[in-house]
Amino acid sequence: MKSFIFRMRFHLLVPIICCHLISNAQNTVCFTIENNPNSNVSGLGLFTKYVNVLDCFSIYAESSIPDTKVLHAAAVAAELLDNDENGFVDDEVLKTALQASDALIPIFSQENSNAENTFFNQYNGEGAAAVLYNNEMNPIQTGYWGSDATVEEVIHVINAVGHTSIYPNAFSIEPNSSLMSEAMDVARGGQFINIPNPYPNSAWYHYDDETCDYGCMAIEYMYWSIVSWMGILNDPSTCNGIANEWEPCSPSLFQSTDVLMHTLITDPQYQLPQLAPDGNYCPQNSGIEFTDGFKKIRVFPNYSDHVIHIENMKGNNTISLKDATGRLIYAQKTTNQDLTLDVSMYHSGQYILLIERGSNHSNHKIIIR
Repeated sequence: MKSFIFRMRFHLLVPIICCHLISNAQNTVCFTIENNPNSNVSGLGLFTKYVNVLDCFSIYAESSIPDTKVLHAAAVAAELLDNDENGFVDDEVLKTALQASDALIPIFSQENSNAENTFFNQYNGEGAAAVLYNNEMNPIQTGYWGSDATVEEVIHVINAVGHTSIYPNAFSIEPNSSLMSEAMDVARGGQFINIPNPYPNSAWYHYDDETCDYGCMAIEYMYWSIVSWMGILNDPSTCNGIANEWEPCSPSLFQSTDVLMHTLITDPQYQLPQLAPDGNYCPQNSGIEFTDGFKKIRVFPNYSDHVIHIENMKGNNTISLKDATGRLIYAQKTTNQDLTLDVSMYHSGQYILLIERGSNHSNHKIIIR
């Protein structure tokens, strides 16, 4: 899988249509593929398929790309932006930044396709930072290293176009510019503008692509850190396969090895995604529209080993917690506007918090560590 950084300029805002239920194999995705509404925009003319993700991220694909893969990219982007899957981007500041830059990812049939060459030669926007190819996408193995590059490349775009600009003190990619650059210098065993040969023995991040400068390496470092903490890399085959580039492949190893970066990416003020995408995104799959009151409900943090806070509820609500198998493990009725749930007694894993009031409901994906 390859990735790169390029910053360009172009403006696009198109309303999302999220009402058509698509199911394929294991995945359920509530987005609709549209005809390209921007075919007259420089660089985008050869794309025929388009998805608007949460009004701040666009998917463009060639006609030969299967719909399942186009929707897969949309689902992954939505899960990363709306990590609790309540239908709204978790970080409004990030949403605004992605809108302003018209963040997008193109999907090409293959390297050097006509669409890719046209895109590289003509696109002059600032919303692209990575691309996807048909042969590196696998909707039934979301994010699995060597099988599906979708999570990696979409994270690159969100980070490069969004986080590095809205939180520069935390995530600026220049040397000596941010908490992340400081952490990366530790992870690489020193500050290296040019790639050392070899890396110091103390390094656990030893990227050696000569085409990747310091800023590019920072974006790769941010990706490795996020997906390590999500647990995407946590299997022996993947760990062995990436060890030449990245060592702390499990959440526990990452937490104990890269203390600075772990502290940074789990800091709730930045609202980075903590849960691994699974390729399913349908927060309103019952077809029920949320009321204004439900839109204002906050559930945080998305990950916790102690408590979960629920704020801004109205009326009589039923709070339920279900484990990954769908088994109900907790239920409570409340008229309180705010509620704190003690989750310290539950096993580590992914859970669904369900808030119900009358015929309306809101689902929130959380992880207990």
